[in-house]
Amino acid sequence: MPRRPTLEFWFEFASTYSYLSAMRIEALAGAADVAIRWRPFLLGPVFAAQGWTSSPFNLYPAKGRNMWRDVAREAARLGLPPLTRPDAFPQNSLAATRIAVHGADEPWIGDYVRAVYTAEFARGQAIAEPGALSALLNDLGLEGPAIVRAATQEPNKSRLRSIGEEAKSRGLYGAPSFLTEDGELFWGNDRLEQALAWAVGDRPAGMR
Repeated sequence: MPRRPTLEFWFEFASTYSYLSAMRIEALAGAADVAIRWRPFLLGPVFAAQGWTSSPFNLYPAKGRNMWRDVAREAARLGLPPLTRPDAFPQNSLAATRIAVHGADEPWIGDYVRAVYTAEFARGQAIAEPGALSALLNDLGLEGPAIVRAATQEPNKSRLRSIGEEAKSRGLYGAPSFLTEDGELFWGNDRLEQALAWAVGDRPAGMR
């Protein structure tokens, strides 16, 4: 049986557009017969390398206002719950990302990612505290405290730092980003379908 192509999904829990992609990528990838490689990372160091001290949606208020309206429209179009903006933006996503790095190859990773995003952008809840994340894991039938402890061990912290360096070395500058096996980079929620098509060899005329 032929091996399925793989698409890397690079996402940041503080990213609104990563939220939109995370809520639909498994269904779309399944329909396209593409495997997903979950790649959680932190955008803060990437932004810092570009000279930004915060999200560009905060640095440029007009862009930020339009982003929130755009994400609300897209959430409604996709049948997601009404968008609820958390009190702080961007949120501190370190603890959530460490857990995702720890569980990136586990069968529960997709459910966990969607649970965090739902808490953050559908219910407007904070995701910074390990206790809140432990409760989300418990709700998924997992051992929340044990997973949180494992995620805070030095090998996992080091892995997250290495992933951040990898993101920069591979030219990532925002989230969500999608990387195909031949190194083609697609950026933005609206490029998810194109990334999946490229992954299976369906490419525009003249492109290879």
